[in-house]
Amino acid sequence: MAQSLELLLIQFLMPDNDARRQAEEQIKRLAKDPQVVLALAQHLRTAKTPNVRQLAAVLLRKKITGHWAKLSPQLKLLVKQSLIESITMEHSPPVRKASANVVSIIAKYAVRAGEWPDLLPFLFQCSQSAQEDHREVALILFSSLTETIGNAFQPHYAALQALLLKCLQDDTSNRVRVAALKAVGSFLEFTIDGDEAIKFRQFIPSILNVARQCLSSGDEDVAIIAFEIFDELIESPAPLLGDSVKSIVQFSLEVCSSQNLEPSTRHQAIQIISWMAKYKHSSLKKYNLVIPILQVMCPLLAESADADEDDDLAPDRAAAEVIDTMALNLSKHVFPPVFEFASLSSQSTNPKFREASVTALGVVSEGCLELMKGKLESVLHIVLGALRDPEQMVRGAASFALGQFAEHLQPEIVSHYGTVLPCILNALEDASDEVKEKSYYALAAFCEDMGEEILPFLDPLMGKLLAALQNSPRNLQDTCMSAIGSVATAAEQAFIPYAERVLELMKSFMVLTNDEDLRSRARATELVGIVAMSAGRVRMEPILPPFMEAAISGFGLEFSELREYTHGFFSNVAEIMDDSLTQYLPHVVPLAFASCNLDDGSAVDIIESDDENINGFGGVSSDDEAHDEPRVRNISVRTGVLDEKAAATQALGLFALHTKSSFAPYLEQALKILVRHSGYFHEDVRLQAIIALKSFLTAAHALFQSQNDQQAKAREMLDTVMDIYIKTMTGDDDKEVVAQACTSVADIIKDYGYTAIEPYMSRLVDATLVLLKEESACQQLEDDSDIDDDDTEHDEVLMDAVSDLLPAFAKSMGSHFAPIFANLFEPLMKFGKASRPLQDRTMVVACLAEVAQEMGAPIAGYVDRVMPLAIKELASSEATNRRNAAFCVGELCKNGRESTLKYYGDILRGLFPLFGEPEPDDAVRDNAAGAVARMIMAHPQSVPLNQVLPVFLRVLPLKEDHEESMAVYSCVSTLVLSSNQQILALVPELVNLFAQVVVSPVETPEVKAQVGIAFAHLISLYGHQMQPLLSNLSPAHASALGAFAPKS
Repeated sequence: MAQSLELLLIQFLMPDNDARRQAEEQIKRLAKDPQVVLALAQHLRTAKTPNVRQLAAVLLRKKITGHWAKLSPQLKLLVKQSLIESITMEHSPPVRKASANVVSIIAKYAVRAGEWPDLLPFLFQCSQSAQEDHREVALILFSSLTETIGNAFQPHYAALQALLLKCLQDDTSNRVRVAALKAVGSFLEFTIDGDEAIKFRQFIPSILNVARQCLSSGDEDVAIIAFEIFDELIESPAPLLGDSVKSIVQFSLEVCSSQNLEPSTRHQAIQIISWMAKYKHSSLKKYNLVIPILQVMCPLLAESADADEDDDLAPDRAAAEVIDTMALNLSKHVFPPVFEFASLSSQSTNPKFREASVTALGVVSEGCLELMKGKLESVLHIVLGALRDPEQMVRGAASFALGQFAEHLQPEIVSHYGTVLPCILNALEDASDEVKEKSYYALAAFCEDMGEEILPFLDPLMGKLLAALQNSPRNLQDTCMSAIGSVATAAEQAFIPYAERVLELMKSFMVLTNDEDLRSRARATELVGIVAMSAGRVRMEPILPPFMEAAISGFGLEFSELREYTHGFFSNVAEIMDDSLTQYLPHVVPLAFASCNLDDGSAVDIIESDDENINGFGGVSSDDEAHDEPRVRNISVRTGVLDEKAAATQALGLFALHTKSSFAPYLEQALKILVRHSGYFHEDVRLQAIIALKSFLTAAHALFQSQNDQQAKAREMLDTVMDIYIKTMTGDDDKEVVAQACTSVADIIKDYGYTAIEPYMSRLVDATLVLLKEESACQQLEDDSDIDDDDTEHDEVLMDAVSDLLPAFAKSMGSHFAPIFANLFEPLMKFGKASRPLQDRTMVVACLAEVAQEMGAPIAGYVDRVMPLAIKELASSEATNRRNAAFCVGELCKNGRESTLKYYGDILRGLFPLFGEPEPDDAVRDNAAGAVARMIMAHPQSVPLNQVLPVFLRVLPLKEDHEESMAVYSCVSTLVLSSNQQILALVPELVNLFAQVVVSPVETPEVKAQVGIAFAHLISLYGHQMQPLLSNLSPAHASALGAFAPKS
């Protein structure tokens, strides 16, 4: 075999394809015999040319796994000796490397079986050889062996670390230093024990030295190896960096600032800064690195890739990602230097820097939103100025920034509509299509959260948008349709005059079938759904069929984005059509099922070892390649499929919610999908599943209520849904998903009462306690090695949702909630500490107010802990905090009874400023009035009515928060009906107030009846003396009030 195999190896390397193919077929046949191993090992040592020796090693690596166990001990020994000889005596580096790869494969079996005890001593000896080749190949083997026999190195770990450090500092051989770098990376990846991993800190100075030397000699590939090692160090959960963060950041900043280096090298350096910002952001703050980083990153925004370079490596794009990540994690440290850069650069004569100034502001608007809101006028001055810049690139960046502001700086940005909207309208006329496109994006984002403020602009806006829709290229039409959708959402009923024209135009888009037009078709389908919401059922129902038909036919075009937007369209139709959607369910539900059941589309690329593709050697396949361990290079996900699944899941929920019992034929199959999606790997799909499950309960409730024999099914479904919600509360790692689960649970409690949720109460309370203690999966810090207490942040939306559970429990249980509340109280109060953010404190105060309202008398035991916090919050700088505090003190006084009396003086002093002109918020004033009303009703003798009532009545009627109406007007009526002398001294004010209440379109009949009874009592007391007061009223007021006068 040996002689024929050598000829075949030579033939395989010939340029003649036919000869090569024949050789490959015969090699495959011979390779099935275990004796091929010895023959290949022999050729590895004796073949005359390096190419043949290398090919022998590659084939040996492929076949050794399947044949090793079949070889005798003597043959195994011969193979191992041949490999050791090749490693130590071979002159060709590729052959040495190929032989080392074979050693790595054999070691996986031989070392574990105790058949190669002298391998590691040999490698240690080799690594200290005077010969450069021996040191290099030993290090290469150390690297590859970590993947196969890593555990065998554990007893030698200290010696290995010392060896690697020594080789990193080898001043005679660059090849050895490179091999040492790679070996460090391999051992780092293998090392999971924290104590051992921390020792890698001492390697960092040497790694940096090697990288600097190689950069100066033009060997940039080695620097990239160093960055890959830093990447591993940064992402490791062990605290591997320590104060080396400073030197790594400094080196990375040097590299990414060096324009003479390759784009890929600079990109690697920027990526290291990006990972630092993501995983080690508190270290950046601790070592004062935020400003030095921004001083490099902000100017990089003005540097784009050359025309012939990969956009993904563009320094401006990578720098923007770093700044964005830093803003999200270190907002208060990032905004001041970014704003300073933007202010200075906006005045630059270099248009690239003017562009960078507004790009920077747009990029940080999400992370620094609270700080930007405080400087919104100054920020808008820069961006709106840039929107008028003579350079297209600057105007485009300004439009993008405005879109970002509109997305993230709500609701404050909308109050500037008077200056912003005219500027966007002008930008829609820009000569550049790129600026127009970004302006449509800005307009869409800006209008989405507007309400009636948009009405003065509606006509000029729609004039321009409709004209653009008919006369623009496809990409502009797409963004134009998004803008029209936002305008329709903001204008609501006022959009109806434009609806018919828009819908007519959409018909031509919804029948497009060319691949390049399908995105436009998707946008048109979405827009029809939005316009339908404005137009309403009565207008849409007669004209809906052709739109539904076009939408359904789009599923045959195999375009995920179109299917996604069509599910959104169906969702909108469900909301306006309600139970009339039933006729379409047989068509739309199967489409939603199909999208939900789509393959996830995960794609994994595998890289085999480098040596298999040298000179085409990879062509020889292997039966047992499956036994080898390829490494995963990249996992990519088709996000379009995710978006489609999320939209289809949402649609199923809305179909069930609006058609209720008509959804019965689909309920079981749809529920299986939602259960599966509640544990889906991507949070967007899980979120929609969690929302839809509550809608399914509503549908099931309607269905089973009419069928007494179906109660077991109803309970089974509730069990399924509640089990998912409770597991999600503590086990899901996404805060928005958990928040939605909490909100859904609170809604279920309100809808179905304590009896329905009693079986789950113990688990629900446990899950709530975990969340209040911030111990759930979604509250775990990504990197607890570098975070200090000041940096522990929770999500406001999450904790608001968690805090809503307590009032829901209290509402369903009343005073029986008291023992449970006793366990939840202290964890809740932690959020009310003075060191907590304003939104935390108001969350606690609002929660306690509602618990007091629903639990009643047991709240008295907590008054001394809660009242001081609520009184303090009355003076908060935030209107929401003042409003919730006023509500809270009122409910405490109402339900806490005698325990609150000692606080009455402090409460009245805290409330008094909320009744005056300086208080800008009507809702705050309304809640202050509600608090005073509850205090009077609870303990009228403890309130100085002669001082309080004139101030109290002066702010009535209520302006905004009409949930306070019953408390306020019941108090006034009670005082009048009891003929209280303090209030009877204010009859003119009372008559005027009562008249406004009874004509109010927002007050309930019950409230008006209360006021009417009090007015009738005044008539009975004063008779004709009331006539002058009534004659001072407008005829409408007098007539409405007169209806409540006693009939003579």
